[in-house]
Amino acid sequence: MAASFPETAISTDQLLLRPLADEDVPSLVAMFDDEPVRTWTDYPQPYTEAHARELVRLLAPARRADGRGIVFAVTEHLTQRVVGLAELRRTDWRLRATEVRFLTASWARGEGYAPEAVLGVAQWLFEDRDFQRLELRTAAGNAAAQQVAQKTGAISEGVLRNAATVRGDWGDAAVERTDLIVWSLLPEDLDPTGGSDRAERPYALRD
Repeated sequence: MAASFPETAISTDQLLLRPLADEDVPSLVAMFDDEPVRTWTDYPQPYTEAHARELVRLLAPARRADGRGIVFAVTEHLTQRVVGLAELRRTDWRLRATEVRFLTASWARGEGYAPEAVLGVAQWLFEDRDFQRLELRTAAGNAAAQQVAQKTGAISEGVLRNAATVRGDWGDAAVERTDLIVWSLLPEDLDPTGGSDRAERPYALRD
């Protein structure tokens, strides 16, 4: 049986990362109906309530159960509103490595939510799940995603040439090839001292 992530939630200073729920469907539809999301992700367009329900009820639970990754709704502590999505995928349990992908709702951009969510996930992986590598892949033209990677302290490792498509590949949407910039976070990138000087975790788990 393949290893898998537990169903859990991660709390950071401003955010709660938790499993998706049916009540998130309208927020997901609104979040995916956004030009940067349409441009830089491979989600179906137009993104409908049926797509969102499939993600909540089938795709996200299946990804966690079969060990490929996990999907978190990113919500504000203050308002409980869904401000984004954080996903782990391409998980390699032998290497203890995985890739994170993040989205931020249009109205919530500029608040630092994406780097905070990525760092919360990274520290959970490294400290509680014994992972050794978290990878980010950003399209060469996606400056906002690259800024998020830089704000987390991720190290740019190089370019995968012509490695992805953008602007969707459903229906009549135009498809363009793009290079991907590869970034990584390792446990020592978050805690160069080895943990001896840390007073407390910047996140907490909620089972």
